[in-house]
Amino acid sequence: MKRISYHRLSALTVIALSLTIAGCADQGGIKPQSQVRDVATLDAGQAVRQAGAEAGWPQRAWWQAYNDPQLDTLVERAVAGNPSMAIAAARVRQAQSMAVVAHAGELPSAQLDAAVGRKDWSDNVYYGASFRDKLTWNNTATLSLAYSVDLWDRNKNTTERAQDEMHAVAADARAAQLDLESNVVRTYVQLALQYGLLDNTEAMLKEEQKILDLAHRRFKGGLGTQLDITQAEAPLPETRRQIEALNESIALVRNQLAALLGEGPGAGEKIARPVLALHAAIGLPSALPAELVGRRPDISAARWRVEAAARGIAVAKAAFYPNVNLLAGIGPAAAGGGVLSFMSMKNWQTTYGPAISLPIFEGGRLRGQLGATTAGYDIEVEHYNALLSQALKGISDQVVTLQSVQRQQKQADESVAAAQKSVDISTRAYQRGLTDYLNVLHAQTQWLRQQQIVQQLQAQHLSAYAALTAALGGGLEPVDASAAAAAHDDAIKAAAK
Repeated sequence: MKRISYHRLSALTVIALSLTIAGCADQGGIKPQSQVRDVATLDAGQAVRQAGAEAGWPQRAWWQAYNDPQLDTLVERAVAGNPSMAIAAARVRQAQSMAVVAHAGELPSAQLDAAVGRKDWSDNVYYGASFRDKLTWNNTATLSLAYSVDLWDRNKNTTERAQDEMHAVAADARAAQLDLESNVVRTYVQLALQYGLLDNTEAMLKEEQKILDLAHRRFKGGLGTQLDITQAEAPLPETRRQIEALNESIALVRNQLAALLGEGPGAGEKIARPVLALHAAIGLPSALPAELVGRRPDISAARWRVEAAARGIAVAKAAFYPNVNLLAGIGPAAAGGGVLSFMSMKNWQTTYGPAISLPIFEGGRLRGQLGATTAGYDIEVEHYNALLSQALKGISDQVVTLQSVQRQQKQADESVAAAQKSVDISTRAYQRGLTDYLNVLHAQTQWLRQQQIVQQLQAQHLSAYAALTAALGGGLEPVDASAAAAAHDDAIKAAAK
């Protein structure tokens, strides 16, 4: 008797294995065609290499290097109140919830179904005396249990894919925050520049007015002509227009800052004149470009999405193999009797056993899904590669700009010094009676124009520092890049199998 049972078991095993082999659909040799580019293989350029040897890395709150308490407050208010930050936070919560849903697929599930029904049977002779022309209660209650045997890690990879996407969304949120911080800082720098230009233009107007007054006095004294007066009057309207345009720019920049804060224009009207002083050293992390992957949130998000796409390939491949579920159910059922009679023990029934689905003939559907998923992976990889290249370009651009601005500032300082020297010489000559005051005023006007150039270069320097910091990831805390790379490599290997 035992031998018969053994032979039957062996036959069932052979049949099951045969069905399993037959159920493994042909994958058609579909594999990813793109490869993740190693950042170490990219040449960061001479400008980046030089800057990398000059200074360390900015702190997390990098805008504090500007030494303006009002700016610190504005950045904090923007991060707390801008709607884009609330949207980013909601997306993170949404991704977290989807990860919970995906993880539920790895766990056993239980479900209770119950139905209570009153049935009026027809007067059909085939029903018999028990049901013919009767009113009965047809009630059921079933507790169902199900568990998916994850033989091919489909559920596991589905969970990990959702978790990778959650990490990507969190990195997107950090990228949005960094972009907001950078926009607030650069807009604030523009506000400071407009105030500086306004001061300079108002001082220029005063000098031009002095020139006009002197021309009138010379004309009255018989030392000048009407042409001198006309020439002195000519620049005044344009200078007054520039002052009005600068006042308009200040109001508009304040409105822009208020919008970045997520508040109304009234908040912008309360913003005082900026007091900026940048003393931070301009430099890059010592380990560039390798640390770039771990520090830039947009690159981190792209890498997480590559990993999620690799998990998606593993899920698509698992669909080619048999799916095994363990099912069980217990509960009472009865047709007839009282409303609660179905609860008696004689009406209880149980069901249990495995359920196997075998993909045999899918008409190319599974291969199409795998092909689409693999192509999606290639897209994410190439997006990551392109983003990496653009990131290095952005860093190099800002370093080149900063270095150029520093050289231009030296030349502008020399121009200011020369203009100041001209003012001093013309002033001494006027005091000694060697020239008239008109030359002094012209020298002072030229000095003010050179000062305006210096102000613009200083603002460009401040903005370029903000842009460079954003391009480098905003001074994030160090991350375990090796662990992230190892997880990514595991996902790539699984996708390529």
